[in-house]
Amino acid sequence: MSRIYTLRDADAIVPEIEAVVQRLRDLRDDVVALRDAQLLREAALAGADAARGDALDSDPEIQRLRLRTRGLVDQMQADAAWLDERDIVLRDISTGLLDFPAEARGEPIWLCWRLGESSVTAWHGRDEGFGSRRPIGELG
Repeated sequence: MSRIYTLRDADAIVPEIEAVVQRLRDLRDDVVALRDAQLLREAALAGADAARGDALDSDPEIQRLRLRTRGLVDQMQADAAWLDERDIVLRDISTGLLDFPAEARGEPIWLCWRLGESSVTAWHGRDEGFGSRRPIGELG
């Protein structure tokens, strides 16, 4: 990590982060729905045309689902790269949990934020996780 965030730095970027993380979560949900639709289509084709080995690759609906999924994954990768460029670590898409590298009393820590929080209100040690979150006020 080359960047170290202050609480002020992290709070200042929260509105941008919130939009990116919400978009990632929505895109992930869309990818899951497309995957499920593709699996259903593949199962229907396998039952209807088991003798044709190329049915899955040539089916226009499966091709459309694959292309749409690839586009969504590309968008997700771009958002993940945006976070990575800022040294922000995405921990969990479903809860929108992420960490900012920071320091307190000369020790490395994570400033911890989750989607729905208006500002960074928690932190934990670099070798700890979400379960070890403590209020920012403890940093003094």
